[in-house]
Amino acid sequence: MTSATGRDPYGPETTHDAFLGGKVYVHQPAKGRHRAGMDAVYLAAALPEDTRGHVVDLGSGVGTAGLCAAARLAHVTVTLVDVDPLVLDLARTALTDPANSAFADRVTVLEADVTAKGTLRREAGLIPGMADHVIMNPPYYDASRFRASPAEARAGAHMLDERGLDPWAKTATDLVREGGSLTVIFRADGLREVLDVLQGRFGAIDIIPLRPRPDAPATRVVLRAIRASNAPLQLMPGFVLHESTGSDFTPEARAVMRDGAGLGLRARR
Repeated sequence: MTSATGRDPYGPETTHDAFLGGKVYVHQPAKGRHRAGMDAVYLAAALPEDTRGHVVDLGSGVGTAGLCAAARLAHVTVTLVDVDPLVLDLARTALTDPANSAFADRVTVLEADVTAKGTLRREAGLIPGMADHVIMNPPYYDASRFRASPAEARAGAHMLDERGLDPWAKTATDLVREGGSLTVIFRADGLREVLDVLQGRFGAIDIIPLRPRPDAPATRVVLRAIRASNAPLQLMPGFVLHESTGSDFTPEARAVMRDGAGLGLRARR
């Protein structure tokens, strides 16, 4: 988020938040549910500048990552997918917001459970091969290792169930056409979990560590992978968010968050 949260004219229980320096406005719950922030921006920024085609945002919440992708990339259409009807209603509200009119006609909303079995997913509209690109910010935490939020809706956004990441990987594999891409943001200490579920499904994996400061270990990783590719994994230079001291963002981080710059990844096969 790149500017102050403001009261949402659409409702007292929501906020009206600017991203990408005001290129995108998101409507989201003021409390009780997950609130989008930098992770969604960096997920969208990982898509290469020349990305075209259909982008599916799995577990989209109010749509922040998908909306940022549509704002950044003029030649994509985006489908926002989530199981929570409340956040999807807020995503639909964002599509009627005049501030988002430059790209809103390229974005649609779909209610579906990303982790459901294949027949149920397909009945909901998640059709095999429908996506040129999938982006996803899955729940970060294993409920067996971390304490869940007392707010049930927020816990659902943050906590994986006993199946872990595997249902997310299965759905992404089903949706992405061969040669299409998957982009994921996850905890840095969960990198092995992500690589395990991508094995045999995706190749040409690029990994970007996101570090809070130049001398700090990464707290997040962004992975971009290609469906059915045999190309090797690449560990990319780390991306630093803040200067060595103080709270100022690095120039590169400001460019991503305020100007809609990308992370510099190139399309691979």
